[in-house]
Amino acid sequence: MICRLWRGWTTPEDADSYERIVRSEVIPGIEARKIRGLRHVDLMKRDLGGEIEFQTLMWFDSLDAVKAFMGDDYTVSHVPAEARAVLNSFDDRAAHFEVIDRREQ
Repeated sequence: MICRLWRGWTTPEDADSYERIVRSEVIPGIEARKIRGLRHVDLMKRDLGGEIEFQTLMWFDSLDAVKAFMGDDYTVSHVPAEARAVLNSFDDRAAHFEVIDRREQ
């Protein structure tokens, strides 16, 4: 299993707008593609005191499934223009981790 990690940062004032964009447009758009091997999408946020950090974790069966999502240059970030408009900064490239132990409880 592969976990794709991406981060972006907003002002507290823009955090609700960014969350709305991701939850109502970005994630549903990804889900509509029905990418074989995409298992889960997790969206998280934390208040850093003056800035809000968002993290997106996407869980894939394999690196081939990640490439089906992003293409051969699979580390590049997928950030629509509307989301970019409310982000202060974001990772230009996503990090990919081989999941070596995941235990369902």
